[in-house]
Amino acid sequence: MSFSATSSIALGGGSPEASAAKITSKRPKYSRFTQQELPACKPILTPKWVILTFLVSGVVFIPLGAICLFASQGVIEIVDQYDIDCIPLSFRDNKVRYIQGIEDKRCNRTITVTKTMKNPVYVYYQLENYYQNHRRYVKSRQDGQLRSPKDENDVKSCAPEDTVGGEPIVPCGLVAWSLFNDTYDFTRNNQKLSVNKKDISWKSDRDSKFGKNVFPKNFQKGFPIGGKSLDPKIPLSEQEDLIVWMRTAALPIFRKLYGKIDTDLEAGDTINVLLQNNYNTYSFNGKKKLVLSTTSWLGGRNDFLGIAYLTVGSICLSLAVFFSVLYLAKPRQLGDPSYLSWNRSAGGGR
Repeated sequence: MSFSATSSIALGGGSPEASAAKITSKRPKYSRFTQQELPACKPILTPKWVILTFLVSGVVFIPLGAICLFASQGVIEIVDQYDIDCIPLSFRDNKVRYIQGIEDKRCNRTITVTKTMKNPVYVYYQLENYYQNHRRYVKSRQDGQLRSPKDENDVKSCAPEDTVGGEPIVPCGLVAWSLFNDTYDFTRNNQKLSVNKKDISWKSDRDSKFGKNVFPKNFQKGFPIGGKSLDPKIPLSEQEDLIVWMRTAALPIFRKLYGKIDTDLEAGDTINVLLQNNYNTYSFNGKKKLVLSTTSWLGGRNDFLGIAYLTVGSICLSLAVFFSVLYLAKPRQLGDPSYLSWNRSAGGGR
């Protein structure tokens, strides 16, 4: 051992290992923050405050839930499932063969309006057992290609719908390829009801996600055909059916806006629907429904929010009553040290 090391140990410095450990210590410098000594709010949950909190929550949530539920119930909906009825009896045992064949796909449906529906009446198509949130499906698109013609050759993430004969597909990918292609024509008393398809998509999507100078190319030119074709003379920013479809749904049951009827529908009206049953949902046991719906200040019909408020409010009100009865029946002094575990007897008594 060298003289310097011996001297340091003799002077109380300890071993060299201890000195090294002391130098490399990761102990933080003292501060009120690191030692959690900053001022903080520490509310004392007394029985009165707890009861009052639950009571106020219940009084607020229950009326709010009733208002939301009333608004939802005021929405008028007509739902017509047509995927089975629009298959001829001779093809009921092989629906896929029918939908992929050359047979006439026209189908007539009759809808009776039960209550007056003020315009605008929204027309939706509803698909069930359709997983638009599947990872491979969602990734099969190229957002840059949708915005700018400079990126039309960037189709690396669009397989298998990326190119046709070596030429890029615009828009590419499975999402665009599977575009819904059933159509609906409405008549009332032999008079056509026009469907307004203007502004059915989000304005932010039209302005930011789909280019005004991007036009469809080689779309639905391969085999098999997935869905609706697009007019190559109309830019993607004006192809609103595509824009609506490209905003993929999170759940396997979803609705997408088809258009709006800007005419009141009176109670008792009979609406004749001539539809083209083109879209193949039969390969995966999916369902197709046509929906006519009005809206309220809360949006479309959805009872979940109102039921949730009512449920939470009822639970809070019940807890307020329960704690009030418990507090009145068996009160105890706040901060009574006799309830501490080390002040209790081994038998559990006080």
